[in-house]
Amino acid sequence: MIEGLWYKNAVFYCLHVGTFMDANGDGVGDFEGLIRRLDYLAGLGVTALWLMPFQPTPNRDDGYDISDYYGVDPRFGSSGDFAELTQQARARGIRVIIDLVINHTSDRHPWFQQARRDPTSRFRDYYCWSPKRPPGANRGMVFPGVQKSTWTFDREARAWYFHRFYDFQPDLNIQNPAVKEEIRKVMGYWLQLGVAGFRVDAVPFVLEEAPRGRGPAPMHFEYLEELREFLQWRSGDGILLGEANIVPRDDPKYFGRGDRMHMILNFQVNQHMFYALATGDARPLGRALSGTRCRNELSQWGVFLRSHDELDLGRLEDEQRARVFEAFAPDRDMRLYDRGIRRRLASMLGGDTRRIEQSLSLLFSLPGTPVLRYGDEIGMGDDQDLPEREAVRTPMQWTADRHGGFSMAPKTVIPAIADGPFGYGRVNVADQRRDPSSLLNVTERLIRLRKECPELGWGAFRVLGTGSPNVLAGSCTWRGNTLLCLHNFAPEAREATIELPEAAGKSLTNLLTRDHRAPDRRGRHRLELDPYCYHWFRVGPLLEVIQREPS
Repeated sequence: MIEGLWYKNAVFYCLHVGTFMDANGDGVGDFEGLIRRLDYLAGLGVTALWLMPFQPTPNRDDGYDISDYYGVDPRFGSSGDFAELTQQARARGIRVIIDLVINHTSDRHPWFQQARRDPTSRFRDYYCWSPKRPPGANRGMVFPGVQKSTWTFDREARAWYFHRFYDFQPDLNIQNPAVKEEIRKVMGYWLQLGVAGFRVDAVPFVLEEAPRGRGPAPMHFEYLEELREFLQWRSGDGILLGEANIVPRDDPKYFGRGDRMHMILNFQVNQHMFYALATGDARPLGRALSGTRCRNELSQWGVFLRSHDELDLGRLEDEQRARVFEAFAPDRDMRLYDRGIRRRLASMLGGDTRRIEQSLSLLFSLPGTPVLRYGDEIGMGDDQDLPEREAVRTPMQWTADRHGGFSMAPKTVIPAIADGPFGYGRVNVADQRRDPSSLLNVTERLIRLRKECPELGWGAFRVLGTGSPNVLAGSCTWRGNTLLCLHNFAPEAREATIELPEAAGKSLTNLLTRDHRAPDRRGRHRLELDPYCYHWFRVGPLLEVIQREPS
């Protein structure tokens, strides 16, 4: 298998250093604490670690308002601690990728401070300015209901500056060659410290010029080729994982011919997955999977359940979104930005172990590379008393001790969840590690199984008819091997009939249980599926001897 394509069958784990493990007892997670937990991640089966921003920041947007691209926020440690992390992770077979936040900086970044003070400064053109408020400044806001505009007047500069996000995050002018050179320096710096690539934040906005009229602003997709070329020149096996909530017809613009983004997070599948979980109807999810097939062997989708942001449902139809809201966010306080839900997976599913396990099975059995959010392997919940997206960014729950074993400090900067069904007294790593049937151990087994099924990363995927709108069946075929995965989204048992040419007359070996299946006399497979159940089958001669089932 080509070493440079390691991302095709990786298992990604996303975390924020500040909420994972506090080693020095100051109430904030740090790199030393993360290093101590690398053995946990390796034991879980993680092969790639995605770190949210950890650079110096005023911390008004969970670190995405960066004020220095070349350092480590003192709360988390030093650059030396980061270099030690990448070394220790590599020794355990774990690659590290970091967020590349190049759409904007903090308004406290020295570049912006000099730009606003001196109109003749070379940094003035690092940002997007206008002497007058451009038309349409109230359109295209990323955070409606919280954000007021995309153009803000700066009194010191006596001009308006553009910001796709909050007003304290001015957009960089990516069309400026000097800014592109700065971005190359930033990438080169972190590559030298051992990172294996970057998760590129807000890719569509990186490519978009600042809109100055009422029509759409030009997009510069060719810049992705520049980023890819530089990365592979400096690190032959480095990758770019893009955050791009795009429609399927735009996929080729971001993947190119395998010469732009290596990976893109699959928001289309993610949103329709939650529609299936909310309604039991798997058909829109099947269509989303069929519509997002990768068109070349070098590209890959990142499949995910939850992230550190809201669950964005903006690509669903209005009626579909309303049904997901009704099921998973019945209170308006659980919703955000008129499009999303600020809850974690386990709380949305009411702590139902069957449904949480089924969701994790989906994560690891859909085509692409799985991206797991920290804490989902134990079923962590959320804190609705915290503002906006902070609700899903609470500290990792390691033990039933104070602060969930996250910190020895008297008080943590972000409180751990102490009460309720998802409090650390009930949901923590230590207790689940000792329980063979726990969600943690189920997750570990699913990750092990995912690694044993390279078809999911490399193979040709197809959605199959099942005869039931509640059952999703998909097959992946690679090098003559076929994997068949089924998921029943209904709260009742369902029958599925599978007709797969390469499975005709062949048996199905269940990879999770001894519930193997033989075909009927017509070569078909009829399966009774329990409520919210899932099956992974290998197609072919049985790996274990079973009797032929009657027709």
